[in-house]
Amino acid sequence: MRQYVIIGNGVAAAGCIEGIRTMDSKSGITVVSEENRAVYCRPLISYFLEKKTDPERMQYRDVHYYERMGCRVLYGKKAVQIHKENCEAELDDGTFLPYDGLCLAVGSSPFVPRFEGIENVEKKFSFMTLDDAMALDAAVSDNSRVLIVGAGLIGLKCAEGIVGRAASVAVCDLADRVLSSILDTDCAAMMQKHLEEHEMHFYLNDSVKRFEKNTAYMNSGAVVPFDLLVLAVGVRANTSLLREAGGEVNRGIIVNRQMRTSISGIFAAGDCTEGWDSSIGQNRVLAILPNAYLQGYTAGINMAGGSESLDNAIPMNSIGFFGLHAMTAGSYDGDMYEEKTETSIKRLFYKDDLLKGFILIGCHERAGIYTSMIREKTPISSVNFDLLKKAATTAAFSAQIRRKKFGGVV
Repeated sequence: MRQYVIIGNGVAAAGCIEGIRTMDSKSGITVVSEENRAVYCRPLISYFLEKKTDPERMQYRDVHYYERMGCRVLYGKKAVQIHKENCEAELDDGTFLPYDGLCLAVGSSPFVPRFEGIENVEKKFSFMTLDDAMALDAAVSDNSRVLIVGAGLIGLKCAEGIVGRAASVAVCDLADRVLSSILDTDCAAMMQKHLEEHEMHFYLNDSVKRFEKNTAYMNSGAVVPFDLLVLAVGVRANTSLLREAGGEVNRGIIVNRQMRTSISGIFAAGDCTEGWDSSIGQNRVLAILPNAYLQGYTAGINMAGGSESLDNAIPMNSIGFFGLHAMTAGSYDGDMYEEKTETSIKRLFYKDDLLKGFILIGCHERAGIYTSMIREKTPISSVNFDLLKKAATTAAFSAQIRRKKFGGVV
């Protein structure tokens, strides 16, 4: 019997558990969970703020999940060191966990710049976990002026959750546009206009120079008073465990397509990793939930002696704000096809006979068809691309491809 240890208890860990169990139904699995919670869907924490969901409905798996999967979960524990020579993980309470296979599914942590005076801000919050959301939920009132530092996915979902519950919501970012990591200038402008129509105020291409208690003095000279501060500048992959064990790290833990790290017997999965992005043909951090699960599942299979490779991971996002939805995938490289109205944008990017990426805002499209073309590197010349430009439809594929890709649909 083998002993598997998974450090972390998010979606990547669940994927790892399920990957292991496809190969090995009997060996022990120990999960080390820094949070005192079963695995849940972190993207739903903004909906918790909006009172659209609750902790029970946020669960990623059912209440009997760990028991059914034969897992021991150590809640409220943190791994502090990996002893690779002895194949042991050391916890903060002095416990040593021996392993035959170890998976680091340790995620990422909020990045907090060293703002002058930040230590004097009493009511400041992160927005990464359910506990963060609960703390913010308890603090916000209809008199609260909220300042959010960061106009990325985390900051804007937090803002959406607070608007309507607070007196005002202001968002600042060093970037010149909202959602700068996934939207280009024109698409970001459309989304910003929509957000401003829902009572968000933006300070873009600007950031905080210093804090004086409950006042932010901006680089632009603007003065922003607030009652609650949310720091959503960004995240950094948690790499220290592997780095201190002598493993290879960059912006994330370096993994190959089998999720193996540079240290034998140690795998990694999820937001802490820097893995293969097939849309650009090189490694990078892909901190998105579907990728976390797939990486975890791949790691689990290989930890248990299988042979699995994750070759088609790509960046993709599906997010909505006040009813306006945006879907993106791949890279924005090559020629561009565009359809644009006052309330929608469709942009398809293609190069070298391949669909490379897309941005869809306010569009009612079967985006999964575009995503599958990017993942599977379907040649544009093998489909009716003129038809696909107008609509994501299976009719653009030959009968043979439809049978292969879509389960016999002809």
